[in-house]
Amino acid sequence: MNISVSNEALEWYMNELDLKEGDFIRFYARYGGSSQIQKGFSLGISTESPDIFGTKVTINGITFYIEEKDLWYFDGHNLEIEYNSVLKEPEFRFSK
Repeated sequence: MNISVSNEALEWYMNELDLKEGDFIRFYARYGGSSQIQKGFSLGISTESPDIFGTKVTINGITFYIEEKDLWYFDGHNLEIEYNSVLKEPEFRFSK
């Protein structure tokens, strides 16, 4: 599985979370909510440092990652993060 982040989404994360080179963004399975791929779960984010990478991508010094223990949530889907200019926030898409 892969993670992709659009330039606009990267800029949003950097501004909203006051990120700098060397920082991390973790995506993880969160109980509750809804998602396109796992009923009863939703996607959470945090800025914590990794334990064990399942997959990662580093863009402009910011590492976006999913830990190995959370890969089940994605069920083999890639995570695509785009910027929704109407809502003015990131938007998650899942593709195989």
